[in-house]
Amino acid sequence: MICIAIANQKGGVGKTTTAINLGTALAATGISTLIIDLDPQGNASTGLGIGRAERERSSYDLLIGDLGVAEAAIATRVPKLSIVPATVDLSGAEIELVEFEERTHRLNQAVKRGGEQWDVILIDCPPSLGLLTINAMVAADSLLVPLQCEFFALEGLSQLLNTVERIRARFNPGLSILGVALTMYDRRNRLTDQVADDVRAVLGKVVFDTVIPRNVRLSEAPSHGLPALIYDHRCPGSEAYIALARELIHRLPPSTRAAA
Repeated sequence: MICIAIANQKGGVGKTTTAINLGTALAATGISTLIIDLDPQGNASTGLGIGRAERERSSYDLLIGDLGVAEAAIATRVPKLSIVPATVDLSGAEIELVEFEERTHRLNQAVKRGGEQWDVILIDCPPSLGLLTINAMVAADSLLVPLQCEFFALEGLSQLLNTVERIRARFNPGLSILGVALTMYDRRNRLTDQVADDVRAVLGKVVFDTVIPRNVRLSEAPSHGLPALIYDHRCPGSEAYIALARELIHRLPPSTRAAA
């Protein structure tokens, strides 16, 4: 099992869209996948059609209770794709976590309780670098960073990478950067190309070749409780996520790739 945190402290960069559609693409290849919705907004849960009434157990229970991921996970409409949903209770979790001695390792402990039944676990992080995201980074083997093609992209990335270095030094020395995915790419905007070129110049091969375009169908799909890959698998956004999943699989350990 490999655990991947999808993180960027900036909101609106495509973290949840990436988690949902990468999870769907991986599951479609035969890789058993679990998404942990760690964002109090619960958009990944909603985007996969999990209603509020179905969220009896949630990621809040992983952090504050003693549940393992296997006890909180529920199946989605996508074969081989499960999710630990989020509820509004998660919004107060950071305050409650302060009381725990191992406050940064609560999610890691939950993942170790039953997480081995999945090949890949994707953690959809909130748009901050607080205790929820730190828990995700401590639990994760690697980090996938969705990066919006906009002017301040590299500035925000620098802050995130500094946090990663601190996590490595104090809690999780094995944490690696699996890749940076450029999102919301607009070929009509010259600045988009410039930002993409700058990011590749700084980070090199860490950046995935595939870029995720701005696409209306990607935005529409969550309102139907479906991943874009099911809502409209032929739209440019879906095709881009399928290509990104292929790249991602090649970066996974051989034992995980064998499941595909």
